[in-house]
Amino acid sequence: MKVLILAGGLGTRISEESHLKPKPMIEVGEMPILWHIMKYYSSYGFNEFIILAGYKQYVIKEYFANYFLHNADITFDMKKNTMEVHNSEAENWKVTVVDTGLHTMTGGRIKRVEKYLKDEPFMLTYGDGVSDVDLNALLDFHKKKGKPATITMVNLTQQKGVLDVDTEGNIHSFREKEEKDGAVINGGFMVFEPEIFSYLDGDETILEQSPMQRLATEGKLSGYYHEGFWQCMDTQREKKLLEELWASGKAPWKRW
Repeated sequence: MKVLILAGGLGTRISEESHLKPKPMIEVGEMPILWHIMKYYSSYGFNEFIILAGYKQYVIKEYFANYFLHNADITFDMKKNTMEVHNSEAENWKVTVVDTGLHTMTGGRIKRVEKYLKDEPFMLTYGDGVSDVDLNALLDFHKKKGKPATITMVNLTQQKGVLDVDTEGNIHSFREKEEKDGAVINGGFMVFEPEIFSYLDGDETILEQSPMQRLATEGKLSGYYHEGFWQCMDTQREKKLLEELWASGKAPWKRW
């Protein structure tokens, strides 16, 4: 199953670094948070990725084009004009980086890569958050529910999509968070069937608005509740938190 990662936004809330690189390329423990997310999926056996890039998309392409330069010892023989890579551990990844447009919305970015999916189910997550969600259990839940879309729900009071869900994991409404709301939010780590593309109209489509609202209204959206760790990286404070967890050697998302 392919994993789509939304990595095209401007990252304006962490502009101290995102003016130089796309937010998924901002580093935690000297590695891009995008790498952390991919390593996590890979630890469950998901090794084929489609990166939905946009803002400064060339930075992401250059990173993977020069992956060995970033992650191995290199000997350059200047006289012979040769390069030797030492102690390299190649990831078992197939990575497709797609320029989905600078100002394309989340749903539009997904719509643009439909041709790469060959009418098959896929996973989707945001390129700025990590978690210790059990991806196997998430996928089993999705299959058991038999609906076109499943999202991971987490308990955090942040400005994310708000869910009205019953005890059976059926979502009845999906909307942006308001001050009066509780803390059950959309944490990403989603699974979709190909049917989702019929809900995406074009570049202006915001996945978290009309498509999710329609799915919920039609009874086609499921919510997998995750009680464990989840953290996005919207601000420098949140980046510092992730850095501290990584430096401690006890980062909840590190299972490789």
